[in-house]
Amino acid sequence: MKWLARLIQYTSSKILTLLLLSSLLSSFAIAQEEQVSNSAMAKGEEITKSDLEQVKATPSLAEEKKEDHSYKPLQVKLNDDGSKYIRFIMWHQIWATTNNLSDKEANLQGSFSIRRSRFLAYAQISPKFLILTHFGLNSLNQDNLTALGSDGNAPQLFLHGAWGELKINENIYVGGGLHYWKGLTRSANQSTLNFMTLDQSRPFTSWHSLGITDQFARHLGMYVKGAPGKFEYRFAVNTPMRNPLGAGKDYSAAFYVDAGAQSPLTYTGASTLDESGHAKGNTIIEGYVKYNLFDKESTKLPYYVGTYMGSKKVLAIGTGFFMHPNGMYNADTQQHSSVRHFAVDAFLDMPVSSGAVNAYASFQKFDYGENYISRWAGTGTSLYGQLGYYISGTKTMPYVAYSSSNFDGAVDPVTSLNVGMNYFINGHNAKITAEYHHIVKDYREASITPGGLDNLSALRLQLHIFL
Repeated sequence: MKWLARLIQYTSSKILTLLLLSSLLSSFAIAQEEQVSNSAMAKGEEITKSDLEQVKATPSLAEEKKEDHSYKPLQVKLNDDGSKYIRFIMWHQIWATTNNLSDKEANLQGSFSIRRSRFLAYAQISPKFLILTHFGLNSLNQDNLTALGSDGNAPQLFLHGAWGELKINENIYVGGGLHYWKGLTRSANQSTLNFMTLDQSRPFTSWHSLGITDQFARHLGMYVKGAPGKFEYRFAVNTPMRNPLGAGKDYSAAFYVDAGAQSPLTYTGASTLDESGHAKGNTIIEGYVKYNLFDKESTKLPYYVGTYMGSKKVLAIGTGFFMHPNGMYNADTQQHSSVRHFAVDAFLDMPVSSGAVNAYASFQKFDYGENYISRWAGTGTSLYGQLGYYISGTKTMPYVAYSSSNFDGAVDPVTSLNVGMNYFINGHNAKITAEYHHIVKDYREASITPGGLDNLSALRLQLHIFL
């Protein structure tokens, strides 16, 4: 973290210089007043109030250089009171990452990438309805850049969200489209604008359906949401995607040296006809309910905040589920079976005298069927926890995050550790994050192999800006 210390030291020195300059200029202004007074008395003239006000009104160099860094939403008001509006949000997350530091035989390499580049707009032209559109690209790097940016396999701008919403009453809203109103956990609904950590913890057990039944964590379907009293709920009925990552295969074979798949199941129930030639598995039901012990959180949009940096007092306890009847298919028996996931979690973001403390913990129980391992999760359990401390005086937030997943189809648990530091230049609107990232025995990662290198470690640096 030497670079961060230098950055803080450099910033502090600049602030001190500005303060000294401001003090000198203030002294200069006072001297000007005295000079006017002395000159006038020498000439026998009366010093008027307007003379002194003219001196005070002359802008100092410090005042001329003062800039406004406060965040003002990119919003177009459609009426005088601003209740009707169109809001625009755009953000970039640029990464610098090392190669696998655990590979002692490899040369140290660094590379740049664009983790996310997004644009989102939503409009509220009546309290009765809302419309939202979200598009962007993800993970643009040196391996998938193309000469003219037109290769169909390269990252492209695509639709991340498109939904409309109707207000039934103060506690019931109904919407539909390509949406992000997800079940199971808070972190499944995590906003990418205000992570407490650098990114969602990998493997993406919280985003277990990403690319499996949805388009980049967004399902096509309908949802209902509300926040009566201290409670908050979101439920959705969705249609699953029929072309999943890896063709819905079981990844358990990757966890063994000389063994094949440990499960006969594939996540292809929605695209495989039953013995009678009829379609099955075309419905997903998911939901999440939480109770806020202190401040309530906004439910205008589905994106949960990673940390409020002390601006709210939040303690929330939640539980959720994800069910996909007949989502799995057994090629040996030619039978369909169901997916059932359940989770509980708790979130804390509490202001303290020197800043804020942040903590989150979740327990997820996944059930795809016997020994099945998906791209991100697997039949078994997963524990996740994170802890961070925001230091308002230095605008920094050190943190640690850890996860451990025990999948029935794997011999050893899959673990990950992330240790990092945020430096908030201007809150979440402009921040720099440095992180040490470490994954052990997740053989779905290309650089980790059974019988070979069993862990991956890297240093990651992110510049995050959103408007």
